[in-house]
Amino acid sequence: SSGINAEYGGLPYGGKEDIFHYFFKVAWHGEEEALNIIGTGENIIPTIHVQDLSNIVTSVADAKPKTRYIVAVDDSMNSMTEIITCISKNLGTGNVMNITREEALLIPEINQRVFDILSVNLRMEGTWIKEGAKFEWAAESGILENIATVVTEYKESRGLLPIRICVMGPPASGKSLIASQLCQHYKLHHLKIADVIAAAIEKLEKQAARAESEEGEEDDEAAQQAQETLDLLNESKQENNDRYEDQYIIQFFTEKLMSMPCQNQGFVLDGFPKTYSQAKQLFENKEEPEDEDAPRLEYNAKIMPEVVISLDAEDEFLKKRIMNLPESVVAGTHNTEDLFLKRLAEFRALNTDDQTVLNYFDELEVHPEHIDIAADTSSNMSQVLEKITKTVGKPRNYGPTEEERLELERISMEKQMKKEALEKLEMQRKEEEEKKETQRRKEEWANRVKEVKQQEEEVLQAQSYPLRNYLMKHVMPTLNQGLIEVCKVRPEDAIDYLAEYLFEHNPQVD
Repeated sequence: SSGINAEYGGLPYGGKEDIFHYFFKVAWHGEEEALNIIGTGENIIPTIHVQDLSNIVTSVADAKPKTRYIVAVDDSMNSMTEIITCISKNLGTGNVMNITREEALLIPEINQRVFDILSVNLRMEGTWIKEGAKFEWAAESGILENIATVVTEYKESRGLLPIRICVMGPPASGKSLIASQLCQHYKLHHLKIADVIAAAIEKLEKQAARAESEEGEEDDEAAQQAQETLDLLNESKQENNDRYEDQYIIQFFTEKLMSMPCQNQGFVLDGFPKTYSQAKQLFENKEEPEDEDAPRLEYNAKIMPEVVISLDAEDEFLKKRIMNLPESVVAGTHNTEDLFLKRLAEFRALNTDDQTVLNYFDELEVHPEHIDIAADTSSNMSQVLEKITKTVGKPRNYGPTEEERLELERISMEKQMKKEALEKLEMQRKEEEEKKETQRRKEEWANRVKEVKQQEEEVLQAQSYPLRNYLMKHVMPTLNQGLIEVCKVRPEDAIDYLAEYLFEHNPQVD
């Protein structure tokens, strides 16, 4: 409110979205087959763009109108079905489905507040804002008429901008591995030639099959066109050595790149386009600018890769890589020796002229980043992946889901537990080694002490040999004779007698 004025606004939309955020989020992800419409969806929901609501509040504060109650709504009077269908067509699969009110309340993102607001059924008209408010409307006609701008605002406000990458390189350079890892890291769509063609053929076959069903004239006409396209494709394939012509492959890729999933999350082109001509046809801008004064871009900015990666390697390195693959992995694929060498020769032939696919990107100032894969010593090219992610930057999406977050936490916990277990084992190993080392040192010291004692005894024994010989030769005979005399005479003082005897009979030693 402002002063005595009371303002009543319609359901706000625009920017990051609030009440409608659940529907925008589900549509952007594209994982659900259809967007949910609560109940019959016939209720009229009054709406107002957040920028217009802000302008109305400012106008009321400036003008101070006498009108006591002011209704802030746009000109639209759209039902829930119309709004949800519009969001689905411009951001998601284009499909909608009705769910009961009870089912809606079971959806975590639809709390009681959101449910109550989406359940309103009101036809409101803003009289004063048409006559007294002076401002430039952002979306006077409502969300349906301005959905393109609203979707752009939503993506930009939440940083949900597509990441477009092209990975090039010779056969066996690891393009598909790197592309797959990038898609997993950034939650992008992996576009391989075989998969894109197969998906396009399957789509045409489904459309052609509708000719037999009891549908309207439009579906019948679309089915006939699909069948005609299939016939042309088969004819082209037979005439071109079991290959499709470039014009059809370009058409399939263009449709895929312009599809809602690729425009929402982004994509990784895996080894396509292969030639300068293919690149020029694929990315050519076929639309005229809305503003006549604006310069016309040579390429379609909606599908032009923002990052181009060239995985470089010498032929010998690639040959060794193929030769080191197990026979069970190579058998039945295009990586057999003959097929690999043929594909490698074709790649080199296409990338020797001035007009190569990398030259095309260079001319448009989208300079390829060259990475030498031979310098990567990891088992799964993680070093190459790290370089590319540094170039691309952070993911531009909602981040991990609750299930993914729990899975990441589980993996992180397992890694931590494994790390702690390894550290514990390492500590135990070191302690065991220290104990063994201590025991070894003790035993070594004991052996040294024993050895020293033995050496000392040997030295003493060696030193005692001359004295012993002297005593046995010169002293012991006289001493023995003296003892015999003592026994014969039996003097009162045997010691003194023996001493006198020894002095008297002391042998003279030269």
